[in-house]
Amino acid sequence: MIIQRVVLNSRPGKNGVPVAENFRLEQSTIADTVQAGQVRVKTLYLSVDPYMRCRMNEDTGSDYLQPWQLSEVADGGGVGVVEESKHENLAKGDFVTSFTWPWQTVAILDGNMLQKLVPQLVNGRLSYFLGAAGITGLTALLGVREKGHVAPGANQTMVVSGAAGACGSLAGQIGRLEGCTRVVGIAGTDEKCSILVQEMGFDAAINYKKGNVAEQLCELCPGGVDVYFDNVGGDISDTVISQMNQNSHIILCGQISQYNKDVPYPPPLPPDIEKIQKERNITRERFLVLNYMDKHEASVLQLCQWIQEGKLKVRETTAEGLANIG
Repeated sequence: MIIQRVVLNSRPGKNGVPVAENFRLEQSTIADTVQAGQVRVKTLYLSVDPYMRCRMNEDTGSDYLQPWQLSEVADGGGVGVVEESKHENLAKGDFVTSFTWPWQTVAILDGNMLQKLVPQLVNGRLSYFLGAAGITGLTALLGVREKGHVAPGANQTMVVSGAAGACGSLAGQIGRLEGCTRVVGIAGTDEKCSILVQEMGFDAAINYKKGNVAEQLCELCPGGVDVYFDNVGGDISDTVISQMNQNSHIILCGQISQYNKDVPYPPPLPPDIEKIQKERNITRERFLVLNYMDKHEASVLQLCQWIQEGKLKVRETTAEGLANIG
């Protein structure tokens, strides 16, 4: 059977910015027959995520992320439908997902690596299983619960950087649902800030490309910052940390401003900011959602419940066709 697939064509270099030419769309073939324990699946959705920048390097800088190999098919989170099955627990027509779904139109996969999905849990929006009800939502929810130390009634203020992104927009809403009194987002355009406040329920949002972020934070968080959901690192995070309270908490989700640089993860703080962190006893621990596999099932059900109840608003950016996956 002839299929289309996307392979890694070249590496951008540890300090380089990725370009479209780093990938290549090509035709390939897969077997016409399915072996025992296997299924043939048609790809419906693939997720493109910030962590994939690390997989473009020969050394990902992480022991849990494998690098993509040159001229080999890329992979990541995916959702598809079973077209043929020789696996006892999967049947034709089942919707399935995997963290290691190949970037190709049709694939033959080991049925044991697939998880069966229930579309009704997300009101039929299968793509949500890669976002709000998938690893992105789990990262937001478990990050807030495991590292945010949010306590209802404690009058806590949460700040979210990269707040208009897939994870940040969920994290702010979850912070509110878990008990934060005030939630402030930081994003890069007025439109994104407007969406955060008008659709996502944030109390306020700061366009970091306009005005003085430190002054705006001080005005919008008069009692200081108790919980910081950090997606970006760099200068923005240094500014937020400088306004954090005693015994407050940083949820270290991502450092996207540093991903095109060859620096350790998490990147070290500047000396003056590190001094503030230590003097105020601010926690800043590496957070990896894969370390909480035992909580994934219950957490996904919680996310789905919030989606069904309309308490968790979801926005997606989609492109059709493998040629547009970048």
